[in-house]
Order: sequence, then structure tokens, then C-alpha cells
Amino acid sequence: MLRLMCKGKIHRASVTEARLDYVGSITLDALLMKEANIQPYEMVQITSLRNATRWKTYAIPAPEGSGKVCLNGPPAHLFAPGDLVIVLSLGLLDETEIGRLKPAVVFVDEHNRITSVESHDLVVWKQDEAGE
Repeated sequence: MLRLMCKGKIHRASVTEARLDYVGSITLDALLMKEANIQPYEMVQITSLRNATRWKTYAIPAPEGSGKVCLNGPPAHLFAPGDLVIVLSLGLLDETEIGRLKPAVVFVDEHNRITSVESHDLVVWKQDEAGE
């Protein structure tokens, strides 16, 4: 069985731009992407802390250290500069991969500079422990 798991997260990043005239995607500081285990063109989920809007799109890298978090195309209607967002990196994993997963949570300041990164070991339940 495959399970949809959180591989990484950028927590409370500040949107720096919203560009309606772009074809789509989210442009993220490449350093944030690396630390959150997000590959270029990987699908991510972005959630607004202002209005609970959730959007899925692919991530493209901006220069490292730029602090860029830009919503491109249609989500520019839903996210505005200054909004705080959570960017989730999700993956479909089988039971053996889940045991090796170490999700990373990337914390940033108001300029999207990394303040800390937490890596979490998972406790994987056996089927009988989960009630299945």
C-alpha cells in the first residue's frame, strides 16, 4: 500500500510576489527548497494562513538566499505579498520507505531566511497497533 506522507515543510514563509501574468507555479528560494526536500518541478501544496486557501502547483527554484516566495498565474488571485503560507512537500511512499522517512520542517523569519530546520524520526505503527 502507498501512503501520502509529508516529506518536508516550509513553515510560515512570507509571500514576496504574486504574478498573474506568469504561466503558473510557485517560485521558491532554492535553499528553502533543498532544506524542505523539494525538487525543481515537484508538486507542492501551499496553504494561506490569512484565508485558509489551499493550492497545489509545482515549485521552481529562485536564486539561493533570495528569500523569494512568488505565486505565479492563477493563485496570484488568492495569495498576496505579505501573506504567510505553509508549503508542504508530499510523497507517496510504501511501508518500507515510510520507515526511512525523516520529514524536515524549515522555519523562516519575516525575510524567508532560515532560522532553524527540524528533522523528525517517524514512529511507524505495526498493523495491529493501528487497529487494522
